[in-house]
Amino acid sequence: MILTETEWQIVALSLKVSLAATVGTLPLAFALAWVLARTRFAGKVLLDAIVHLPLVLPPVVTGWLLLLAFGAQGPAGRLLENAFGTSVMFRWTGAAIAAAIMALPLMVRAIRLSIESVDRRLESAARTLGAGPWRSFFEIVVPLSLPGVFAAMVLGFARSIGEFGATITFVSNIPGETRTLPLAIYSTLQVPGGEALATRLAVISVALSLIALIAAEALARRGSTTRTGHVL
Repeated sequence: MILTETEWQIVALSLKVSLAATVGTLPLAFALAWVLARTRFAGKVLLDAIVHLPLVLPPVVTGWLLLLAFGAQGPAGRLLENAFGTSVMFRWTGAAIAAAIMALPLMVRAIRLSIESVDRRLESAARTLGAGPWRSFFEIVVPLSLPGVFAAMVLGFARSIGEFGATITFVSNIPGETRTLPLAIYSTLQVPGGEALATRLAVISVALSLIALIAAEALARRGSTTRTGHVL
């Protein structure tokens, strides 16, 4: 299976968008996961629902909401224009934002489960030995949560690779700028005789997703083994 230069550009753009979405979302996903796993407050159920909302909303609705927020008249769009003189509309950065929003719930859930699996007695023991909250967090919670963090990144990457509805609604389907693998497959299927190219791109998408899911499962199992070895 030999791809043309244009097809390799589609693959490269998809990888760039997915990596940017995953890396850019990770700090927020970890913070939300820690808040949901370790804190109690009145609006926790509402926050949990908002975080997981992209999982149940039609992706087109998510893209429309992003369009309202980042459009020329949207609050985020005006802020970017006034502060930096730029816009994410019809650009690959907008595609990365759409992919990040759709991947966020999966990443938060994976990290949250990992944090909840950390034995709190280890943190209590560290504090009795003189470690402060921040030190116990960075030396106990973070290291023991790393397998879940890596699994979350892989799941986020896989979800970003397959993102379609929110992306095409938010930043359209522009060759070389926002046309990722799913959008390219959709476009080629609209052209007579495009089935062969669509098949090649679909095979690449399936391969990337399978590799990511297998990696996520391996990391999850490794994390379970690691945490078992640290139980008091």
